[in-house]
Amino acid sequence: MKKSLVFAANWKMNQAPADATAFMRTFVGQYTRQQDRRVLFFPSAVSLHVVVGAIKERGDLEAGVQNIHWEDKGAFTGETSGTLARSAGARHALIGHSERRHVFGETDEETGKKVVAAIRAGLTPTICVGETLAQREAAETLAVVRRQLRAAVSGVEAASVASAIVAYEPVWAIGTGKNATPADASAVHVALRAELREIAGERGGAVPILYGGSVNRSNVDALLAAAEVGGVLVGGASLDAEQWLAIVRT
Repeated sequence: MKKSLVFAANWKMNQAPADATAFMRTFVGQYTRQQDRRVLFFPSAVSLHVVVGAIKERGDLEAGVQNIHWEDKGAFTGETSGTLARSAGARHALIGHSERRHVFGETDEETGKKVVAAIRAGLTPTICVGETLAQREAAETLAVVRRQLRAAVSGVEAASVASAIVAYEPVWAIGTGKNATPADASAVHVALRAELREIAGERGGAVPILYGGSVNRSNVDALLAAAEVGGVLVGGASLDAEQWLAIVRT
């Protein structure tokens, strides 16, 4: 049976509203709904309204935010809450992306609070986990991703875990042009699947586990064919509409 796939575009700090408008015009105009996949967009906050407006008639296309604060409101200048994101049309939130962890110092505890806040706001969290090169070379990969996953879902019930998305993104492969081999990715995904089943029972078997890390149209086929890889989280290659079209049509 063909597995259902999730393709997620993380635009990071790119695509101003005018750029996003042109991108979505091209993408929506050329992409035909496919029953076996969902396509998610994580634009910058200033371009969220553009993406939401462009996909309002398309149930197969969904929008999210790249980060949220764990409080619903308050004196947190520069932050966006889950409730604000939801009211602006977001249905998803990236939580614990490697850049949030390693550039901005986000801790495992904070990712857990953000997962709770996302679920409270009615957002689907995409929980990112992944090891650094030093951790990989020390054979700590599985211990690291298991710890990160456990910390992220420590404050939510099993049913909520089952409705989340998990993304494995090795830090050493983010924006470097390097990517895990399909066998490397599969080994981690299989371990994460076992962990999800332990946390959420059989419902953990249905949680999509995405691979992220220098994914492009030349390697996406092999990655998607690997065991337990249920989709991809794509950065740089998702910024070009034609390349993103090629990836999501894989």
